[in-house]
Amino acid sequence: MINGINHITFAIINLERSLNFYVNLLGLRLVGKWEKGAYLLAGNQWIALNVDEERIIEPTGDYTHIAFNVLSSDFKSLKEKLEKAGVKSFKENTSEGESFYFLDPDGHKLELHYNTLEDRLKWARENNWSTFKHV
Repeated sequence: MINGINHITFAIINLERSLNFYVNLLGLRLVGKWEKGAYLLAGNQWIALNVDEERIIEPTGDYTHIAFNVLSSDFKSLKEKLEKAGVKSFKENTSEGESFYFLDPDGHKLELHYNTLEDRLKWARENNWSTFKHV
């Protein structure tokens, strides 16, 4: 039985560029590094970066993405920091709460978000999603 997510791995082209992005811009904590990769922590979540020459820097056309949790008090300043650094947005927010959808240097789709699953479920019920059922 699955009891959680162990880690998330991103295939990257350039380790130093990705470390600058994830550590210096997003504020993840570097906990290990080697020639072709690094381990980071986003809160308690383990993120792996692995250099992969097969990586094509082209975001997919679908909605698949990873959402990072931030405190509501930090959302605006982190979003502004990313925008000032020239980070590209890939979608406008249309759901409840504050979200910023953006790309990392290798085209991975990411999101800043600060609401909880409980907040999202409440919003879905209150907005009468016709097919939504809370189980």
